[in-house]
Amino acid sequence: MQAEKLVQQNLVAFILKHLFGCVYEHKQMGSKSKLLKVVLLGDGGVGKSSLMNRFVSNKFDTQSFHTIGVEFLNKEISIGSESYTMQIWDTAGQERFKSLRTPFYRGADCCLLTYAVDDVKSFENVSMWKKEFLYYADIDDESTFPFVVIGNKIDVGQRLVSYNTASEWCEKNGHVPYFETSAKDSTNVEVAFTAAVKRLKDLEDKCAEVKPSHGNTVDLNKKKESQSTGCCN
Repeated sequence: MQAEKLVQQNLVAFILKHLFGCVYEHKQMGSKSKLLKVVLLGDGGVGKSSLMNRFVSNKFDTQSFHTIGVEFLNKEISIGSESYTMQIWDTAGQERFKSLRTPFYRGADCCLLTYAVDDVKSFENVSMWKKEFLYYADIDDESTFPFVVIGNKIDVGQRLVSYNTASEWCEKNGHVPYFETSAKDSTNVEVAFTAAVKRLKDLEDKCAEVKPSHGNTVDLNKKKESQSTGCCN
């Protein structure tokens, strides 16, 4: 118990130092890029940290260890004429770290649900991870939130979850984009992360299209309505 409390204290100190440091640096640089919070979810051992490190640093560590709590890294990307700073949060998949990771779901702009193609249980748990995220991130309408599903470790010799099985699940659960990756040899890693931002942009564009037009008249007596969460509100 004492050790877990110490881990929590050190984790909070680490996050406060690096989170506010990176936000300050982002502002100091005068960057015009949009800051996006991206959360990686999935069972422990599916390769979330390896995916993040491959995407951000183009490195793969064969001696990587399980994440304790949460970690994050930043990555600058450009899509068309727009620039984005992806703040990628890698969360611990073990149940004992649930109380540490769930507070960081709030404010997320995208979520990458990750499993390993050689681990059936990790695939079966994708539904659980999605439900956990929706609850703690307080998402009212999941159809307006950009999820992406990643099947990692396609470099392994024997896979246990077929491409068709995973893609069918994604189709039945909101037509979620699905990518198969290898953090080890970098296959589709950049494509998958970039797809999350594109998914966000597409949903925002669709929401903007369905917003009702109120014409060109202005009612000066009408009180300003409070804004509610959700891109289509």
